[in-house]
Amino acid sequence: GMSLAVAVAVFLALPAVALENGLARTPPMGWLAWERFRCNVDCRADPQNCISERLFFEMADRLAEDGWRELGYQYINIDDCWSAKHRDPKGRLVPDPERFPSGIKALADYVHAKGLKLGIYGDLGIYTCGGYPGTTLDYVKQDAQTFAEWGVDMLKLDGCYSSEEQQAKGYPEMARALNATGRPIVYSCSWPAYQGGLPPKVNYTILAEICNLWRNYDDIQDSWESVLSIVDWFFTNQDVLQPAAGPGHWNDPDMLIIGNFGLSYEQSRSQMALWTVMAAPLLMSTDLRTMSPSAKEILQNRLMIQINQDPLGIQGRRIVKEKSHIEVFLRPLSQAASALVFFSRRTDMPFRYTTSLAKLHFPEDAVYKVQDVYSGKIISGLKTGDNFSVVINPSGVVMWYLRPTTLPVQ
Repeated sequence: GMSLAVAVAVFLALPAVALENGLARTPPMGWLAWERFRCNVDCRADPQNCISERLFFEMADRLAEDGWRELGYQYINIDDCWSAKHRDPKGRLVPDPERFPSGIKALADYVHAKGLKLGIYGDLGIYTCGGYPGTTLDYVKQDAQTFAEWGVDMLKLDGCYSSEEQQAKGYPEMARALNATGRPIVYSCSWPAYQGGLPPKVNYTILAEICNLWRNYDDIQDSWESVLSIVDWFFTNQDVLQPAAGPGHWNDPDMLIIGNFGLSYEQSRSQMALWTVMAAPLLMSTDLRTMSPSAKEILQNRLMIQINQDPLGIQGRRIVKEKSHIEVFLRPLSQAASALVFFSRRTDMPFRYTTSLAKLHFPEDAVYKVQDVYSGKIISGLKTGDNFSVVINPSGVVMWYLRPTTLPVQ
């Protein structure tokens, strides 16, 4: 028969083949409860905003009826604190009976009937981060089966109360278990975030083979300071992170907090542009029932979403960091197009930034048609050598979508 060495080699090569589930070919889009609604389980005092089936039914209605679904926002994702405090007599996870009286299957059916998909949350430790029953290694198969039977379409698997060894075993184990259910379930891993997010502790080659997206870094909070800390970490480490992303496997800098309390209008536009240039999942965590028109306009920008969902799935990079506190980001897109983000970290006044596509290393002798992603304004016939200026507001962005009209002679 096979030599042991060959058998081992074959076995080690299996996960890559077995776990390509064909999902998340573009970054997942939708809504996730955590940042805005947290672990609010007090449905007596706060029935509108507690983690209950009502919240998810109502958000599903909003995704379906307010133009989100047509733009690609399709996942409605439950986060922590949905379950009862104990498993049932057969060891199965069950939703809290008071807060989810209809059960998760009924919720999934409702969501599916609206043309949407349902996500759920688990944790690879003894407890979830919120203190609910965790999915220890002995429960991985059973929980995957339960989620599949309920009709779940995405799983976020957290890492609280688990050891490094349990994570190294459990994350690949869950990938196999989800796959074995036969139901397509997008798999979001929090593994790298618990291991500092960087090599040698984190192996992005292995991650890309087992997870569709992964949280690399800290939870986002409702503040500009939090957004900046995430942006800084991601782009400081872009040489490691950028090559790891692509169709089916994405870096996840965490939720969009546009529409909440901590970001100004300019900062909201900046988060949207930077997440798009990062090829990040667009998972909103906000109250869709009470959202302001301006927040909605940012989140429903069609050209922005088209760029985020570009089929090449190449993550962008920061290419310039000026002493003037202006930063420039570039994301290559299909059909020789690209997206540029000019971002101001200044706190004084609008800044006029002058540069050229040549300085940003675009090909010589090319001519571009440029569309401003937020204003819609078009510039035709911009040559690589032409100097141009953009005026960028403090903590704001100008974002361009560029398409070549004539390509340089080969």
